[in-house]
Amino acid sequence: MDLLEAVKIRKSIRAFKSDPVSRQRIEEIFNLVIRAPSAINLQPWEFIVVMGEEKERLSRRLVKLYREKQISCSPGNVKPLSAEFHKRGAESFILMNPYLEKMGQEFNRFVNEGSCNFYGAPAATIFCLDNAFSEARLVDIGIALGYFVLIAHDFGLSTCPIGLINAYEDDIKEILNIPDNKDVVIGAALGYADPTSPINEFTSPRDSLENFVRWID
Repeated sequence: MDLLEAVKIRKSIRAFKSDPVSRQRIEEIFNLVIRAPSAINLQPWEFIVVMGEEKERLSRRLVKLYREKQISCSPGNVKPLSAEFHKRGAESFILMNPYLEKMGQEFNRFVNEGSCNFYGAPAATIFCLDNAFSEARLVDIGIALGYFVLIAHDFGLSTCPIGLINAYEDDIKEILNIPDNKDVVIGAALGYADPTSPINEFTSPRDSLENFVRWID
């Protein structure tokens, strides 16, 4: 697929078929992901791929933890957000809600439990960073994630970045036996989109370019 076309049509998927993704295909994806640029070519990323019964076990534990702790998806801001940011978030909620109503789903439960369940995807990917690095290297993880979602799309697979799992980092490290010196940065669901689910008809909007770019001539 043409790269520009992929950028235009790729979107996060929140309902997956149960069809498994082969280890070989996932290895092909990550062999391309690691070609992403990084500062001084440090290549600081580390990836954990959870599939099969282990993925189901992880999902069950995370959903249970969410119900106990009630730590929800949030923008993760450390200061009050501007009205513009609130407007974008509210717009996404308003536009997504009719699709959830078709499914008989309530927004908060669907998004939070769905995130903990990787929206039913057959593969859960965890992006980690050695905590010897400064927070500046989170940029490299973000670049790798960008490569990941586009490369997976080119292979006919769908993805959804899952930020909520960072809130359950200690539990995930215990469940997956991740060493203490590795930080869980973000996750991503990986699998084949369920074309029958109404939620996959939803596409999040984008604001106009003038709100993001400042020109200096």
